[in-house]
Amino acid sequence: MSTPHIQAQKEEVAKVVIMPGDPLRAKFIAETFLEDAVQFNEVRGMLGYTGTYQGKRVSVMGSGMGIPSMAIYSYELFKFYDVETIIRIGTCGSMDESLRIGDLVFAMGSSTNSSFASQYGISGTISAIADYELLEKAVNRARTAGISFKAGHVLSSDVFYDESGDNDKWEKLGILAAEMESYGLYLNAARLQKKALCILTVSDELKTGKKATAEERQTSFTDMMTVALDISAGF
Repeated sequence: MSTPHIQAQKEEVAKVVIMPGDPLRAKFIAETFLEDAVQFNEVRGMLGYTGTYQGKRVSVMGSGMGIPSMAIYSYELFKFYDVETIIRIGTCGSMDESLRIGDLVFAMGSSTNSSFASQYGISGTISAIADYELLEKAVNRARTAGISFKAGHVLSSDVFYDESGDNDKWEKLGILAAEMESYGLYLNAARLQKKALCILTVSDELKTGKKATAEERQTSFTDMMTVALDISAGF
């Protein structure tokens, strides 16, 4: 079988998928951490691979940038490939001043300025939250490894170059960091009764203006990769 965006047979994709935004980060993970990795997708350059990690079969695939792209790929994986768990790994800009470049953020909940949830036609506002079991495992793994992290609320924004000036308002509501995909992933998981977690690495400090390099973003933020893979291996 195949979808408009994924050309793979169902059996080529594992039940757990690690999803970075950048397809080159997916390639890096496959080549660095997985054994016997086999590429299953290259449509639109969105690379996907399946291999084993600590004896457990796992897939890794790019999601692209933004809620619409994440929503397409995660929906197709959940709905048509019978994927049970997606763990997003990606970068974020910290609003919390205690978060520094390289620190991890576990997105317990996701707020948004997107209209993605309007498709459901509900008369209220649905919360987008992580799977608790995955979140608990991530927290325990980070503590065991001595990795600096915070778990809490993130903003999943439709806007990268934001001229609204709303960051201070979001920060006052306890938002730790901003990213662009978790809301779509979490609502797809809720709608399709699947499991999802978003693990982020701080790449930009929004208060100080400090930024990581492009190479650091692609290959150096390995803590989030190993935490996600350890969860997939049953830590």
